[in-house]
Amino acid sequence: MGVSVTRASPRAADLPGHGVTLREAFWTWLRVAALSFGGPAGQIAVMHRILVEEKRWVSEERFLHALNYCMLLPGPEAQQLATYIGWLMHRTLGGIMAGGLFVVPGIIAIMGLSYIYAGWGNVPIIAALFFGLKAAVLAIVVEAVVRIGRRALKNQLLIGLAAAAFVGIFFLNIPFPIIVFAAALIGFIGGTMGIAAFQGGGGGHGPAKTAGGQAVVDSLLGEQLPEHARPTVMRALKVSALWLALWLIPVATLLWAFGIDNVFSQIAIFFSKMAMVTFGGAYAVLAYVAQQAVEHYGWLKPGEMLDGLGMAETTPGPLIMVLQFVGFMAALRDPGGLSPMLAGTLGGLLATWVTFTPCFLWIFLGAPFIETLRGNKALSAALSAITAAVVGVVLNLAIWFAIHTVFRQTIPVRVFPLSFEAPNLASVNLWAVLLSMAAAIAIFRFKVGMIPTLAACCLAGIGLYMVGAIG
Repeated sequence: MGVSVTRASPRAADLPGHGVTLREAFWTWLRVAALSFGGPAGQIAVMHRILVEEKRWVSEERFLHALNYCMLLPGPEAQQLATYIGWLMHRTLGGIMAGGLFVVPGIIAIMGLSYIYAGWGNVPIIAALFFGLKAAVLAIVVEAVVRIGRRALKNQLLIGLAAAAFVGIFFLNIPFPIIVFAAALIGFIGGTMGIAAFQGGGGGHGPAKTAGGQAVVDSLLGEQLPEHARPTVMRALKVSALWLALWLIPVATLLWAFGIDNVFSQIAIFFSKMAMVTFGGAYAVLAYVAQQAVEHYGWLKPGEMLDGLGMAETTPGPLIMVLQFVGFMAALRDPGGLSPMLAGTLGGLLATWVTFTPCFLWIFLGAPFIETLRGNKALSAALSAITAAVVGVVLNLAIWFAIHTVFRQTIPVRVFPLSFEAPNLASVNLWAVLLSMAAAIAIFRFKVGMIPTLAACCLAGIGLYMVGAIG
């Protein structure tokens, strides 16, 4: 049922039409950032819970429309979704604030853990904390799959699409972009043909109605197109010029000053290329980045990439933050005239800058055009199909995460056309199973919040280490 929100203030005339101040938005986005554990599935669930269900900033339909566009982009979709909604609510400043705050906790956490990793290696008590944190994150990701699936899979056809997407990416190793574009094509054709199943799959279709048939306010933003969201060629050119300059001028400056063989130039070029091809997030490019970082550049030792991914999985922010760890280790081991720790800090920040700056370009350039197409039935059908496919992809991430949390070893299965990692059942970690089950019961049965669940699991992990139950 829709809700009506009235805001009264002596300075009401100074507020945006939706009544949400920048100050309120700042604290809301900071809260989202602090709770953004569990990879894209958990992060999207957090945003949906806070922005759609609790704050009622945007409607279900608008949230999913923005999410579908972000799923088509290279880079971290959850961070781009935050940027998109922040831009809708408070123009460019709101988008920068939302997208920037989304990654700040992760930058700080990964940098701190990188210092510990470089200085002291794999500290046992930190590993024990991560052990407990992973169990909680697994439960949060599973909850996110259930939450998103309930809202996106409105009929049997969309459930079938989700299942096909899961089979394709998990068992057949079909690349994420192919799955997304195939789903979009199926949905577009279905929408053009007028198939009803594609017309109601996006969830939230316009404002709710009262018993008398009148519309009620189900989001503060409403369903109208904000003035700043109307696309123009001049605005698109200005946005492109500004964000391309912010992205590429530092890269060009490093190349001019130090040459192409310098480690900072290599970091800038390599991660700029990654920013353009990282469809599907960190998991989709993990193998390629690890191969290049270990074998081609010699930045990391074998196995260190997974240590970095473990950091990214168990700290707030996008999983693609693992690239900051790679940049840190690369510069740490080739510092030139700098101290290793200073070089590592600069290398990690550089990798982060060239990874995330393009994300703002994709949103500020493309979102106005996407907003104008919200009423297009064929496009809406395509996006509904993408949403269904994304549920299957998120389920794949949840199972991948579960396998690597609960089992110590996996067995590669390569029987054409199958290509996937199966768990080695003999390597099951019973403490991980029990802790994950406890976290799931806390979240699903007793509705315990994420922060208490995360904190309890962290303490449990440290406790298990202290009594010698885990190494």
